[in-house]
Amino acid sequence: MQNPMQKPTYRSALIVGTGPGLSASLARLFAREGLAVAVAARQTDKLAPLAKETGAQVLRCNAAEEKDVAAVFADLDAVGRTPDVVVYNASNRTRGPLIDLAAEDVRRAMDISAFGAFLVSQQAARRMLTQAHGAIFLTGATAGVKGFAQSATFAMGKFALRGLAQSMARELSPQGIHVAHFVIDGGIRSAARPVPANSPDSLLDPDAIAETYWATLMQHRSAWSWEVEVRPWVEKF
Repeated sequence: MQNPMQKPTYRSALIVGTGPGLSASLARLFAREGLAVAVAARQTDKLAPLAKETGAQVLRCNAAEEKDVAAVFADLDAVGRTPDVVVYNASNRTRGPLIDLAAEDVRRAMDISAFGAFLVSQQAARRMLTQAHGAIFLTGATAGVKGFAQSATFAMGKFALRGLAQSMARELSPQGIHVAHFVIDGGIRSAARPVPANSPDSLLDPDAIAETYWATLMQHRSAWSWEVEVRPWVEKF
């Protein structure tokens, strides 16, 4: 029996859909905690500073392409860094009235926000099941529980992502894989989106969100969360 006070141990993390915000905060936190880190994105030219800071392996990947996703996992297998923690952060949206949305834009948004999550989760689960160990975390949004006007594509993608997470949690958790979906209920602070001076803490701090991911990762299996919601303390809901 697992020691009730014993924290789970992980050694290698893959973050898909890496940019300068939450993904970068997760990469830094994972590296500080001793995990080997790999980051994957469609455009990798801006990831060099993060890779230097964290020692992360940088991989080019269109998450909506099956061959790209398979190649990322194969590359990590080849260097002995098969991930036992996988975080899916990629998403896409296009705003506008329903009657004006271009079908191809909607398809692309769904492919990135939801289908890509399936492809990445499938590759991760195939490897984790052989060890009866691992964690797959999917990054959701308010749109996954509440569809806003003129935001059909984002709602469709994030609702699908949440359904995928719930289904995977029920299937994979009894087999030793911790699946969790994170509802980011609010805007995330960034250099391009600073916190307004007249409304402190009105945007989520990406480092604080990363700490919540880590706390969830460290949960004992007798008390796993399949869904975690975070929002600024001033956010209305």
